[in-house]
Amino acid sequence: MRKPDYAKWMLDDPRLNFAISQRDHAAGIDHLGLQADDPAELDVIGERLAAADALALAEQGTTCCYAHSDKYWAEDPQGVRWETFYTHGSATTYSSPATRVQAGLAADGSVPSPERTAACGSACG
Repeated sequence: MRKPDYAKWMLDDPRLNFAISQRDHAAGIDHLGLQADDPAELDVIGERLAAADALALAEQGTTCCYAHSDKYWAEDPQGVRWETFYTHGSATTYSSPATRVQAGLAADGSVPSPERTAACGSACG
């Protein structure tokens, strides 16, 4: 994908994608990410992050990087932000407000559901 402010390319083996963008951030690495192949795989990653008390933020239905995605965010000990995401469609804009879930588990121990979310801006925007 190539846009005036963004480029993304995908390798097939190993299955990796790389993205660069011209945004209002300092030059360098903003964050790293892991792309899930389906929603079930993303949920497993989110549950593991929550079990390790490493889940910083969950997003449902976010628009970022010209894509519609669900995401879980964490931060490593060095302060690098990690995004795990599943993309379920393309978007015509770089970003728009997302539905976010603050870190924490639902009463049954699962990752918080979209019903427990509050609307606010995208982490990418």
